[in-house]
Amino acid sequence: MTAQILVFCFLIYFALLYSISCLVGNSDSNTSFFAADKKAPWYLVAFGMIGATLSGVTFISVPGWVATTQLGYVQMVLGYALGYLCIGTVLLPLYYKWNVVSIYTYLQHRFGEKSYKTGAAFFILSRITGTSFRLFLLLKVLHWLVLDELNIPFWLSAAVTLLGIWLYTKKSGIKTIIYTDTAQTICMLIALSITIYALFFELQLDSQSLWVWWQSQPNTQLFFLEDWSSGQHFVKQFFAGALIAFAMTGLDQEMMQKNLSCRSLKDAQKNMLWFTIALVIVTLLFLVLGVLLSAYVQSKGINAAGDDLFPMIATQSTLGAVVAYAFVFGLIAAAFSSADSSMTSLATSASIDLWGIASGKKGIQQRKKIHFTMVVVLWLCIVLFYHFIRDESVIAQLLLFAGYTYGPLLALFLLGIFSNLQIRDGLVPYLCIAAPTISYGVTVFCKTTLGFEFGFFVLALNGTISALLLWVSGIGLPMYQRTSPSESTAKSGK
Repeated sequence: MTAQILVFCFLIYFALLYSISCLVGNSDSNTSFFAADKKAPWYLVAFGMIGATLSGVTFISVPGWVATTQLGYVQMVLGYALGYLCIGTVLLPLYYKWNVVSIYTYLQHRFGEKSYKTGAAFFILSRITGTSFRLFLLLKVLHWLVLDELNIPFWLSAAVTLLGIWLYTKKSGIKTIIYTDTAQTICMLIALSITIYALFFELQLDSQSLWVWWQSQPNTQLFFLEDWSSGQHFVKQFFAGALIAFAMTGLDQEMMQKNLSCRSLKDAQKNMLWFTIALVIVTLLFLVLGVLLSAYVQSKGINAAGDDLFPMIATQSTLGAVVAYAFVFGLIAAAFSSADSSMTSLATSASIDLWGIASGKKGIQQRKKIHFTMVVVLWLCIVLFYHFIRDESVIAQLLLFAGYTYGPLLALFLLGIFSNLQIRDGLVPYLCIAAPTISYGVTVFCKTTLGFEFGFFVLALNGTISALLLWVSGIGLPMYQRTSPSESTAKSGK
């Protein structure tokens, strides 16, 4: 693959996404940008959410995990399904009942202004970090493939990528993304299918010998029930998956913004059901791909592992040019389907939750300025990653960052939904900063002293500590008297 061809593919890809935005983005209103005019087809939302959920990190990392964690990720995926069920039955009815655009508005009604701003700030912090990291990985791979040959500075490729995403999302936001995500999910699934087919052919497998071959592989264990202290134990992985799905999807403006663009609660719930089924199937296929890739490198004597496994085999092996191009398009699609949604949700939350934009034309201009500001912030973070994040262990720790930022959000929403407790709104920002700090100290102590690893279950620990601190702050306060959305709106003068 030459650098010229890759750049040409990049231009074609952007042209496709921009064409889609021109076709569907016929409105410049904030209603279209934030909520797609509440007319989004649920089946397109469900399909497009697959690509946005998986992202470029999953596209590269999940197949590479098989060599070290076998198929243990299935335990977490099953937990995801439970988390998505809770979202459809608990959170979606709540959001539709209150008719929110930003889901963090609920915290304002339930606890107060400081809780509302804190929840939105934690989301923005987590989403900026996560989105920057995903795009950093994408650009790192592309530079490794060809862009370094052209002497293109990393900061320039990051700027061009972000400006391209901004260009096709700047007008209609989430309304455009619902359709571009559909196209990008198709690209990702095509890449996955082509690579699996090519590996089946190279490994000379057929339907009759497949099961015997599968049982002979050393990395196909599904469930881990032996070592409780291991971060890969089934109970930890399953419930961590459920909490991660509930928090990082149900309490995440990016993912819920798409659900809230559906015509009705019933459509949004159908979207979550079919999205869950499809996501489990696609993730299993990525794990199957990991087993095939591991078998391929062993048979060919290739030295590749981890995040380098899929990129190296797809682009520098005997699988052919079709697999190489499919991989590049799939990687770009997976990364962009997450990045464009994140950029839009960041603009939405910052506009509504932190800025409080006006209505009419003035509000549209404010939203556009905030949207472009998010481009600049993301660019700065990506460049900082490039210059300061070199140690792979540091990169791995960044993936756990969401467990610390979503813990306070999880506590706030669960206390608000499932109890009548009040909390001291003025203390919420300080308590939500203290909880992740305490959680980190506990995880370090348990690992170094007791040999016990929390792994992704740190989200449960962080959420519990956050809930305890918030509960203690509310001791002595009267119980919350639940009101309907109309009553709350009337009291607030809106």
